[in-house]
Amino acid sequence: MYAVIALIAGVAIGLLTTPEVPDWLGPYLPIAVVAALDAVLGGLRARLDGIFDAKVFVVSFIGNVLVAALIVFLGDQLGTEAALAEAHRQAETLAVLAGTAPATGPGVTIDIDDPNGTVPPEVLLAAVQELRNAGAEAIQVNGVRIGVDSYFSGVGGAVVNDGVALAAPYRIVAIGDPPTLTAAMQIPGGVGDTVKRAGGTLSIQSAVSVIVDALRPVHANTYARPAGG
Repeated sequence: MYAVIALIAGVAIGLLTTPEVPDWLGPYLPIAVVAALDAVLGGLRARLDGIFDAKVFVVSFIGNVLVAALIVFLGDQLGTEAALAEAHRQAETLAVLAGTAPATGPGVTIDIDDPNGTVPPEVLLAAVQELRNAGAEAIQVNGVRIGVDSYFSGVGGAVVNDGVALAAPYRIVAIGDPPTLTAAMQIPGGVGDTVKRAGGTLSIQSAVSVIVDALRPVHANTYARPAGG
């Protein structure tokens, strides 16, 4: 019984003094506390049943804590933390590709001016497709994030991107290799020439860091589900 009282007193002191936990002890502490509580509850049950033994309680308490610590230690050695970190990294990468997370990196800013309202939506679609083919990893047009299901509609001077009306000049920000993305916009007979023929102008600026911070809404799939393997 004294052991239980001492444990309760220790928990109370810890809550009142809020001691600092060393970084190396952080991963072990939560599971050790759970193991200790399990031993305490077992001791209380034994007390209620009239079979409590202080020596058994102490051995159970210490044993539970040591086993819990050993499990965490083995998990660290087997690379559990590394696996979780890799899973987190992959989730962040997928979020950028899906357009649900902001991104930054080297890239280009493309300005397409349309003073006469004669640049059709097909030109902007072609620009996005060329950037994708050139390896762009994140793109936004006038604050609208481009995703796998993005579309352009309307007519020159009244272009719509994913249901959002765009106003000229159109600014496209793309993250990727700047020289490659620039070259994709300057292919003879490509996007640059098409903009000129439509009565607009196109300018490109490369940068070591651009920001794509527009986000796409997250929609639950209606039909597709992960395939078991």
